[in-house]
Amino acid sequence: MGALVTLVTLIAVAATYLYDPPPLRVLRNAVFDQYQRWQPRPYEPAPVRVVDIDDESLRRLGQWPWPRTRVAELIEKLQAQGAAVIGFDVVFSEPDRTSPAAMVKLWNPPDDLQQRLLTIPDHDEVMAQALRRGGVVLGYVEGGDALVRGLPKRHFSVVNAGGSPMPYLRDAQSAVSSIAPLEAAAQGNGALLFFPDADGVVRRVPLMLRIGEQVMPSLVAELLRVGQGQRNYFVKVSAREEEGIQEVKIGRLIVPTTASGELWIHYTPRVDARYVPAWKVLAGQAAPGQLKDHIVIVGTSARGLMDQRSSALGTIIPGVEAHAQALEQILLGKYLQRPFWATAVEATIIIVGGCLLGLVALSTGALVSASAAALALAVMAAVAWFAFARYGLLLDPVTPGLAMLLTFLVGSVMHHLASERKQRWVREAFSRYVSPNRVDFLVNNPGQLELSGKRQQCSFVFTDLQGFTTLLEKMDPGDAVGLLNAYLDQMIAIVFQRGGTLDRIVGDAVVVMFSAPVEQPDHQQRAVACALEMHAFAAAYSAGLAAKGTPFGKTRIGVHSGEVIVGNFGGSTMFDYRALGDPVNTAARLESVNKHLGTTVCVSEATLSGCSGVAVRPVGRLVLKGKSKALMVFEPLAASGGNELTQDVAYEAAFRRMHEQHPDALESFEQLSRERPDDPLVALHLARLRAGAQGDVIVMDEK
Repeated sequence: MGALVTLVTLIAVAATYLYDPPPLRVLRNAVFDQYQRWQPRPYEPAPVRVVDIDDESLRRLGQWPWPRTRVAELIEKLQAQGAAVIGFDVVFSEPDRTSPAAMVKLWNPPDDLQQRLLTIPDHDEVMAQALRRGGVVLGYVEGGDALVRGLPKRHFSVVNAGGSPMPYLRDAQSAVSSIAPLEAAAQGNGALLFFPDADGVVRRVPLMLRIGEQVMPSLVAELLRVGQGQRNYFVKVSAREEEGIQEVKIGRLIVPTTASGELWIHYTPRVDARYVPAWKVLAGQAAPGQLKDHIVIVGTSARGLMDQRSSALGTIIPGVEAHAQALEQILLGKYLQRPFWATAVEATIIIVGGCLLGLVALSTGALVSASAAALALAVMAAVAWFAFARYGLLLDPVTPGLAMLLTFLVGSVMHHLASERKQRWVREAFSRYVSPNRVDFLVNNPGQLELSGKRQQCSFVFTDLQGFTTLLEKMDPGDAVGLLNAYLDQMIAIVFQRGGTLDRIVGDAVVVMFSAPVEQPDHQQRAVACALEMHAFAAAYSAGLAAKGTPFGKTRIGVHSGEVIVGNFGGSTMFDYRALGDPVNTAARLESVNKHLGTTVCVSEATLSGCSGVAVRPVGRLVLKGKSKALMVFEPLAASGGNELTQDVAYEAAFRRMHEQHPDALESFEQLSRERPDDPLVALHLARLRAGAQGDVIVMDEK
């Protein structure tokens, strides 16, 4: 039965992989993105530059769109600097509204002024003249009514090798092009289109695409064609239907593509050397030789112009940079490829590897089967990473790995005894951490149990017994241990009654955490209530022993809350369930500072923020030893010598004056000291103020 269920699971996961639903594509793309983040393409100088209509250019030269005369001037400047080819990541889809004829219609000036304005050359014609000087590629975007606007102008021919690429190309439906006079004057016309994945990330740039029944090039392809003075594209289609388009030949360049004619982008981090601000070109301040013999793309990084794209590196880049990076890769011959055989290999790994791991899980012990699964996944991940790092191949180890792992898990859980062992392990292990009713809850709800490290908001209570070491020296150790065990037994009972987890006992000190392993939305309230009950018991216990002539000592308590890593830590031989993080250390420091402050319970502001109905008074903003940031700390009134007031009005008024550095602060605390000569907090602040301190920040020089 176990083998049958495992086999059915394997068939199901293999079929799901071959169907390739969107979640699997998202996961696969995330793996490929991570490859690039680990090893982005190193930037190498290539004859590609972006002339950037950046925010500074807009500030200096005015808002976009600029008059076509200025665009013509930019083209002429670039041509004069020897640019090999110029491309525009901009569409000039409407006549220039600043042309003289347009202004005449808008202003309706007197006849004589109209005549003079109409003698000024039309701005679009000025730009067309600049385009006719050669070496310029315009762009078009998707949209509009194809029947009304027509197809973009074709300056090229497409030669097919091996079959028609039409069934494989991405379909743009229709296009919005530059106006006809500009299209006719330019030497090329390329699509400014990306086809982002479902998460909005641009991972590929098309070289060829389909508009209606025509094969059309992208801006990248047209720049390469015009830059080499070529007329034709050669598109090679594989005889194998699943392989689709294999490559596009543009002049001397042969570019491997995806089946749909796209190029995978291997991103570099942003490099300023790739960009030249447009205003510098127009002002004649571009460095000599910076643009000579370069492919130049005119685009924008200005955020207000909204040409922003998500890259595989997790950054936002201007759309023009994606074109530029694709051109760099082609000129440098540095490609990323997902081979046509990748899917078949990955499916084979799922079937063969799943069968082997399922068999291992059904026939061997947990340690052997888990080791085999881990080894198989590690080898697969290492091979995939090596293929990317060395050869630029995009192979997915995660999706097949998850499929194999699922098959392995199904085979494992078919053992009834494994489930029994798990419940027994949970019961035995967590009986040492939480109260018995919590163990029953976790056994009946195993989904609530995290056996690995997990970030979680928790509260911590640290207690320590002052003077117990001295007690050990003065009385029989057996009697002292008996007193300590009775003390700890009741302290732990209070913890369990409040739903806390006993983290550890160190001598006479107790460490407690709340909201782990089971999350408790009210963990801060529980922690404070537990601390106050522990304080009340410890005070009564110590007083009872003192009445019998046995000085037991005073219990100090610190309470703090924050985000920590909670889970099992250790090795295969032994583990320890505990929390790690700065809030744990801070709670311990708060317990310790009681001896310097004269208090018995210190609670941080982080804990009190989640509590209600707790009467407290401020201690001050403590800068704990080894810390640089002050922490606001309070003392519960129930722990300040038995005061049960809901508010200590007189103390708070004096503290407020001290916090505000009011000149009367010292006088206020002197008055309080006369009224409360035994109040340690009053004595502390009075001594500080007399020593010249100001404010409520207390720097602790000791732990």
